[in-house]
Amino acid sequence: MKGKMHLKLLLRSKILAKGVFIMMDLNIQLFRLINDLGFHIPALNPVFIFIAEYFLYLLIIILIYYLFKDNGKHRVMVLAAVVSCLLAVILGKIAGQFYYNVQPFVTLDNVNQLIEKEVNNSFPSDHTILSFTICMTLFLFDKRKFYFIFVGLLVAVSRVWVGVHYPFDVLTSIVLSIVATFIVSTVFKKFITKQS
Repeated sequence: MKGKMHLKLLLRSKILAKGVFIMMDLNIQLFRLINDLGFHIPALNPVFIFIAEYFLYLLIIILIYYLFKDNGKHRVMVLAAVVSCLLAVILGKIAGQFYYNVQPFVTLDNVNQLIEKEVNNSFPSDHTILSFTICMTLFLFDKRKFYFIFVGLLVAVSRVWVGVHYPFDVLTSIVLSIVATFIVSTVFKKFITKQS
């Protein structure tokens, strides 16, 4: 009986290890697919550098603009964005405790690294968490602002394009952003409804 149980556990661990290996391989292949585009279409590199480095600051400027707009709903939206960002970053820090990997330019050869980045845990992407959370909040408070989802995705892709994150880093960041934003937006929208 003990031998069968031990054999089952061993088999499960081998299956799990194989699954992890497949996921890591897929992560690297997706990284190569996106990052290598910088070698093939170098004219787009400055665009993606700008997106990867500065779009977050543009999104913060948009929040500041809404903060000073005359509408109380806009102020609530900005507060919801800030609280969502805090929650998403906390979730990201917790996720980073369970999985650790350094940036692709550290472990892979021939990476198209277009920006300088300190070597540390690249999982998940803080830039993507903050950018996508702001974009999701703007969208959830005004469905006409669906284009912000595209902006958030563009930031995520740019972080891979410039060689500082793996695709699973940014995908995890997007999931954490969505979870945090839905939780906070739901609470804030209930508050707005009660105030009306």
